[in-house]
Amino acid sequence: MDEPDLFTAAAEQHQAAEPGRAPLAVRMRPRTLDEVAGQRQLLKDGSPLRRLVAGAKGPAATSSVILWGPPGTGKTTLAHVISQAVEGRFVELSAITAGVKEVRAVIEGARRAVGMSGRETVLFLDEIHRFSKAQQDSLLPAVENRWVTLIAATTENPYFSVISPLLSRSLLLTLQSLTDEDVRALLRRATADERGLNGEVTLGQEAEDHLVRLAGGDARRALTTLEAAAGAALEQGLAEISLAVTETAVNQAAVRYDKDGDQHYDVASALIKSIRGSDVDATLHYLARMIEAGEDPRFIARRLMISASEDIGLADPTALPTAVAAAQAVALIGFPEARIILSQAAIALALAPKSNAAYLAIDAALADVRQGLAGAVPPHLRDGHYAGAAKLGHAQGYQYPHDLPGSIAAQQYAPDAVHGKEYYEPTRNGGEARYADVVEWTRGRLKGR
Repeated sequence: MDEPDLFTAAAEQHQAAEPGRAPLAVRMRPRTLDEVAGQRQLLKDGSPLRRLVAGAKGPAATSSVILWGPPGTGKTTLAHVISQAVEGRFVELSAITAGVKEVRAVIEGARRAVGMSGRETVLFLDEIHRFSKAQQDSLLPAVENRWVTLIAATTENPYFSVISPLLSRSLLLTLQSLTDEDVRALLRRATADERGLNGEVTLGQEAEDHLVRLAGGDARRALTTLEAAAGAALEQGLAEISLAVTETAVNQAAVRYDKDGDQHYDVASALIKSIRGSDVDATLHYLARMIEAGEDPRFIARRLMISASEDIGLADPTALPTAVAAAQAVALIGFPEARIILSQAAIALALAPKSNAAYLAIDAALADVRQGLAGAVPPHLRDGHYAGAAKLGHAQGYQYPHDLPGSIAAQQYAPDAVHGKEYYEPTRNGGEARYADVVEWTRGRLKGR
């Protein structure tokens, strides 16, 4: 079997002969760890990646690693740097195209290499989250016995997308989105470097600021948009990339949001937490990101309904009807008009008084039930409509509340195990203040006060 290679010799020779044909992001790909933008936390002296590039061997050899981070943070770049540095075999597979057969072939080749020449194999597996459980299982013997050193890359949360046995045998390294300063330094280097634009044009300050904003911490996007802007400037015979040229060349920033992936949940979480925090502007920002990315409006509406009960509750009893009405409306209408309805509902929830008392109350009651604090239903509350119920004492002594002043009967309702427990602790926020007064009064009447 021909070993797949991350960057084949033929492609490298072709790009070396005609460097301008390769995309700017490819031409500016770092050659050493010191050229990698950002990720300082992973590139310190003695870090697993430094030791892997240095070829650490023996009992302290570097274990397999899983690189987890958003697109454009340098996962493939790090693999490329390692591929140029390792002395042993470097094999690359993509979970998009490879299967168990290809994985087993690599592992068998690694075993032969170790047995015949002592050469170690580094396997870079891109998009590992696309592998099924069975496919990931096939990697375990090779990783456990260190026939291969695995470098796996994923944009998805590995705690959900990578099997536990593989996680426990690997180091999980989290890559962060690049800071604005990281992106700015990358843009300036690409503009001046001979592998990049080689100083053929300069980058104006306003244009640079705009490209940094568009990048959103993504190195690949930063270089792609810079290349587009530089191409437009050169076509017009300009010596500087201006803001106007940049805005024309780069029409719109692609929203970083994979509605089938990890960020689907991250942005949804941020939306709900912004509502909970009463930050209406942040709420609208995250709502706009979800809408622009093509999120299902019904999903957004469902999240709003949950928030209406979990975070607002009886502090504003109209919050849940508002969210339900919005859900019904967007199901009938759909985008683009549904954005207005979702905006109205989200604003209402963000500005509503907040209470999580209903949420805490049911969870406290559930915790007691799960701990076995259930007990028998008090006899006077049991069903008394069947023959023989009276002989068993069922429904005997029950007081009918509607026959009493205030419709409150001072009798026990809860089982003995939880009698006297007070699960609902209303706040004094918004409309819940009225419920707090009612709870205080009714609890006193139930206790005979």
